[in-house]
Amino acid sequence: MRLVLALFLTLPMYGQEAAIAAVLAEQSAAWNRGDLETFTATYENSPRITFLGRTLNRGYVEVLARYKKSYGSREAMGKLRFDLLETRMLGADYAMVLGKFFLTRTASGGGDATGQFTLVLRRTTQGWKIVHDHTSS
Repeated sequence: MRLVLALFLTLPMYGQEAAIAAVLAEQSAAWNRGDLETFTATYENSPRITFLGRTLNRGYVEVLARYKKSYGSREAMGKLRFDLLETRMLGADYAMVLGKFFLTRTASGGGDATGQFTLVLRRTTQGWKIVHDHTSS
């Protein structure tokens, strides 16, 4: 009986993990279409969000501007693939995702790149949105 109850109580978490994975699948699909606007729509449109890479960017407008500056052409964008390593629920409305990214580009586009990321997502009325992104290559 305890096992059945434990499984029943964790089922909503697995549904949330699938919803989060779907957000990241949409994000990589948008990237691979060259659609930075849809790619960044997976971030919460808030002045409080953060992106930490080589520099710290704060707020949706700054994060979008960073992507546009760094990946302003299809050649610079290349093709993106994620490997999600772990999704950990941090309560009912927050989650952390650990993963790796693989960016395939021509030499003139900047060459291939790979790295790791930690995302913190918040469940909003518009679905799961990234509120913090720490990416390193």
